[in-house]
Amino acid sequence: MDKPMTYRTSSDSVSLKPEQVGVGIWKEFIQLTKPGIIRSNLLAAFTGFWVAARWDIPWMMMLWMLLGTTLVMASSCVFNNYFDRDFDMKMERTRNRALPTGRLQPQVVFIYAVILGVAGLTVLFSLVNVLAGVLGIVGMFVYVVIYTLWLKRTSTWSTSVGGISGAMPPVIGYVAITGKIDVIAVLLFALMFLWQPPHFWALGIRRVEEYRAAGYPLLPVVKGIKRTKWQMIPYVLLLLPVPWLFYYYGYAGIIYAVAGTFINAFWLYVCIAGFRTNNDEQWAKKNFILSINVLMLQFFILIADTMGK
Repeated sequence: MDKPMTYRTSSDSVSLKPEQVGVGIWKEFIQLTKPGIIRSNLLAAFTGFWVAARWDIPWMMMLWMLLGTTLVMASSCVFNNYFDRDFDMKMERTRNRALPTGRLQPQVVFIYAVILGVAGLTVLFSLVNVLAGVLGIVGMFVYVVIYTLWLKRTSTWSTSVGGISGAMPPVIGYVAITGKIDVIAVLLFALMFLWQPPHFWALGIRRVEEYRAAGYPLLPVVKGIKRTKWQMIPYVLLLLPVPWLFYYYGYAGIIYAVAGTFINAFWLYVCIAGFRTNNDEQWAKKNFILSINVLMLQFFILIADTMGK
């Protein structure tokens, strides 16, 4: 019989068989890539690809684009976990991750990040196109170097500037077909870029004491919750014309123009309602969840409306 082994989980040490330990380790490696972030960004990449291709879908190109983008994003997230491991120990939300608890060694995680990054960029450059690969490098550089290593530790601008990396996936999907940056690529970038700061600041308000304890100069920590609520407004406000611009340039129909504007307007209403709340944590949780649904609905409606073009 296999001798049970001790494997430390996020709570206690438990005895597991060797095959169970293997499954646990693989789960740790998967969690390092932040699957939730990858799922939403893959939908963004697919949306950009579909908007450019319409019904004329080069399926193998789409597969390579999604694979390369997945690997590049996974690499960036693993690098983020590697460099943030000391800070993660200070936050309740992150202290049970594999690196802070010692379930995985830093050297192994670093090599894992490098392998994922090299594989992803190789796919984008060789099987998609050069521009897609360049955008992959830009996204990685901004997220790992400018956001994780620099601004996240020093400035309240980290969320806004870091949004550049988060806005790359739909543009990569779009240029996989077009091979160029044009006004639609800019609109896809704007949709993701403008969405990210209010989305993340909602989480920041909800977890403000954790970020303060960890020493992150996040906007609600440095400037306060009220200032952060004001900061959300222009970003959501600037989202209002984006659906109409897709319609104006002929890349979406009236359905997305109207529905997308309504969705953004409702999010703006909820943001403004935050000034009247007596429970910032509850409002921030509601706003954070709403923001995720706002983005998903935007993409689904844009895809559906493009299908009918």
